[in-house]
Amino acid sequence: MAHAFLSKRIVTPQGTQPGALLVDDGTIRAICRLSEIPADTILHDCGNDALLPGLVDTHVHINQPGRTEWEGFHTATRAAAAGGYTTLIDMPLNCLPETTTVAALEEKREVAKGECFVDWSPWGGAVADNQHHILPLAQAGVRGFKCFLIYPGCDGFTMIDQQQLEAALPSIAQSDLPLLVHAELAAPIDAATQSLRNADWRQYQTYLTSRPDEAELQAIRLMIRLCRQYSFRLHIVHLSTAFALAELNSARKEGLPITVETCPHYLHFAAEEIAEGATLLKCAPPIRSKENQRGLWRGLHDGTIDMIVTDHSPCLPDMKHTDTGRFDQAWGGIASLSSRSRSSTPTAPIAATRSKTSRAG
Repeated sequence: MAHAFLSKRIVTPQGTQPGALLVDDGTIRAICRLSEIPADTILHDCGNDALLPGLVDTHVHINQPGRTEWEGFHTATRAAAAGGYTTLIDMPLNCLPETTTVAALEEKREVAKGECFVDWSPWGGAVADNQHHILPLAQAGVRGFKCFLIYPGCDGFTMIDQQQLEAALPSIAQSDLPLLVHAELAAPIDAATQSLRNADWRQYQTYLTSRPDEAELQAIRLMIRLCRQYSFRLHIVHLSTAFALAELNSARKEGLPITVETCPHYLHFAAEEIAEGATLLKCAPPIRSKENQRGLWRGLHDGTIDMIVTDHSPCLPDMKHTDTGRFDQAWGGIASLSSRSRSSTPTAPIAATRSKTSRAG
């Protein structure tokens, strides 16, 4: 049976207009004027409520199976629906087992059955020793592969060094799926951290100093070189440093298949405004300066940055260590799926330690 959803505000690429959204068997068929609604159509009057396309979030950590107490498909997809998202692409780490084999992928699919309020799809993982699983995962339906060039915070999802990465890249290129890279290298971070042994880790500036721009820059330069050499699709996740934009833009003009994302917390918060002990705002890479934030906005406006994603990464409340306020001890992630903008800045996230605390409805 066909349904027509009537609204005074239907949002389209051509602008906002009154009319009816025609849906048949779960598929949107057309947007039409009220006079064009076919006979025998079931009408639903939405009044002044806006009808607009659902958001797609390509970077979320749902954590199920294995760490469902952090977040699961039921709570994550419910939060997504509250925040206007209709499709989530789930990261391969934080769940147990990690999505680095077809068997683990199928286990994740099984636990998701009957739990989801919105659509979801999986990313696969590229880790130190799963090169022979890349093509089977591609054939099993993952959307691409996530890797870390630095310790990811979860022991089971291992970082991948350059030699291991180069062993996997021919298969990734053959799959024609993107490689999503957490682009930070350890050496600049280790060097910066050595100088902070006696620093006050309740101060956000201490944490920011420990994750310098150079860690991102060196990693991105490495990935650009490898992209040029192996001809694979490269995606830089959660870009936080505006210093990388010029080199990324040049690489794209060269014709390299590179895409870039950033996150609402980098576009809304600034290091100068983060209070002492405010560990709810710890993430990696870190939130940087106000001037850096302006650079990221410029990168969005000129098209160097392709998309905004949440990097929704919830945890148990005590893992944020709000009692001590120490940034070196706190989990690095911000929960933000159910957040909606209440200001002129799009999609400003609620800094909740556990997404269940920030649910709407």
